[in-house]
Amino acid sequence: MVLPCSLLAQAGAQRAVLRPLASPAKWAQLVQKPQAQRFQSTRSSTTANSYKLSHPQAGTVASPYRKKFAAPPPITAEEAVSNILYNTPTSKAPVESKHILDCLAQDEPGVLSRVTGIMAARGYNIDTLVASKTEVPGLSRMTIVLKGERMMMVQAKRQLEDLVPIWAVLDYTDTKLIQRELLLAKVSILGPEHAIPQVRAYRHSKEEMAHDPVYEETLASGGGAAEAADQHHHERYATTPSASESLLLSHRNLKALRELTSLFQGRIVDVSAESIAIELSAKSERVDAFLSLIRPFGILEAVRSGLMVMPRSQQLSMYEDDPASDDVVGQATVVDDTMLPPG
Repeated sequence: MVLPCSLLAQAGAQRAVLRPLASPAKWAQLVQKPQAQRFQSTRSSTTANSYKLSHPQAGTVASPYRKKFAAPPPITAEEAVSNILYNTPTSKAPVESKHILDCLAQDEPGVLSRVTGIMAARGYNIDTLVASKTEVPGLSRMTIVLKGERMMMVQAKRQLEDLVPIWAVLDYTDTKLIQRELLLAKVSILGPEHAIPQVRAYRHSKEEMAHDPVYEETLASGGGAAEAADQHHHERYATTPSASESLLLSHRNLKALRELTSLFQGRIVDVSAESIAIELSAKSERVDAFLSLIRPFGILEAVRSGLMVMPRSQQLSMYEDDPASDDVVGQATVVDDTMLPPG
């Protein structure tokens, strides 16, 4: 086989290039990587300053997401005092003091009626009354909250103690107590404008509709009273929302009510397409505050139990107090003058 002259010339040139690289020393010299140079440390104490001067610190780049706002103007002492006085709530009107009585009674029919009969005959203002069985068979417990003067509470306690089925009457007015009240509330999740049709607030008085121009116009056009009432209700209150509107409203209000309920450590016990039921166990003041916050959503119905109380434990430590140890500690703190150094 005879190769062309051009191929022979090309092969000869490649052998001529690779022939010098055949030497191991030259090949190692070509493939050897450059080694990093190691700077020798100096004993001078000004080396750090020299490095700082030769390598100035670069300024920080201003981020577009990090904005600097102007500082608020300083206020004077007069303005601060005026602001505090303006934001301080005014004192409420004096209210009647609340007294709590806990009655231990025999669990038999007619005891509750006798207790309430005495309270009503004497004209006592009962705020709440809770009666229930206890863990002891044949023993019931009644928690009565009265509002009025101290002398009235003392008289009510004596009259309750005179009843035969009453074992004892405890006064918890000035005692540290655990107070709880249960609330069940059904709230609309369609908004306050749809809460009135939900509770069937369609029953309007004739006097209210008689002064309504829509009602009078419908009657004058020949319509009946029922048709006029329907037109009055349609014009005054919101109509039934569409399916998409109801879905969006319910999810938005449900999220807000769920967050509000979790802040008060309550829970949602029932969910429907138009309303939810909320359960809350807290003090009476917190229950009042929660009701005022959910009222704008539209409360369909609500029920509250009376106040239930239990005294707190008086023993905070498992160790008994040793008065002798207190005396020893007190004596140890006294410094003897004879033990002091001279001068």
